[in-house]
Amino acid sequence: MAHIIVVGNEKGGSGKSTTSMHVATALARMGHRVGALDLDLRQRSFGRYLENRVHFAQREGLDLPTPILGHLAPEPEADSDPLSQAVAALEAECDFILLDCPGSHTRLSQMAHTLADTLITPMNDSFVDFDLLARLSPEGRILGPSIYAEMVWSARQLRGEAGAGPIDWLVLRNRLGTQAMHNKRKVGGALATLSKRIGFRVAPGFSERVIFRELFPRGLTLLDLKDIGTEQLNMSNIAARQELRDLIGELSLPGVSVSF
Repeated sequence: MAHIIVVGNEKGGSGKSTTSMHVATALARMGHRVGALDLDLRQRSFGRYLENRVHFAQREGLDLPTPILGHLAPEPEADSDPLSQAVAALEAECDFILLDCPGSHTRLSQMAHTLADTLITPMNDSFVDFDLLARLSPEGRILGPSIYAEMVWSARQLRGEAGAGPIDWLVLRNRLGTQAMHNKRKVGGALATLSKRIGFRVAPGFSERVIFRELFPRGLTLLDLKDIGTEQLNMSNIAARQELRDLIGELSLPGVSVSF
């Protein structure tokens, strides 16, 4: 069976689509067969990112390793299960299937979390995003899990009852500041404490960089720059590639060793 990677939280603007695209494309570049599903049926940022990639490669005559984009029916009826059907259609030809969830609670997103072997939750490095995981007192004391953490806990219970194995949950700190600011230390400390209570791992993600906004229209990632004639990477691009390399290593996916 394919290994299912779910990228999700219930807040927009945390870098889910950028994370999804770079993880899926990195795996494809390393020779793995990768499927992809965009569960945000309205916005479709991840799906359009992949479609931009296909169109750009065709227009430029390039052979860019690209995940297979699966398709879901429009918003399903209450008793239907289009997600399992879409995953099954990809599973026959994929080693990994990445599901990109919308920045809100939907039935499809809830179903996706019960399928996750690996769950990646990108968050901006702030207590606004932290509130999605846990409620804090004004003094900074953790009062209890919040809505998203409770949903993951429910998904874990369902997987346990079905004998599907545990979810390896990685919380990704995106847009980390370059300086050791007071807020950065406080968020890091709170995440370290919470990770022991509700069972996730913490890893640094992607810093805020202009390059990510420039890549989307052409469907490119950091690993494609040399393919389009960029021989000399600037320091920011080199640092971003290292962030991606560290993330792929941190995921500890089965049969994956970082080779870029």
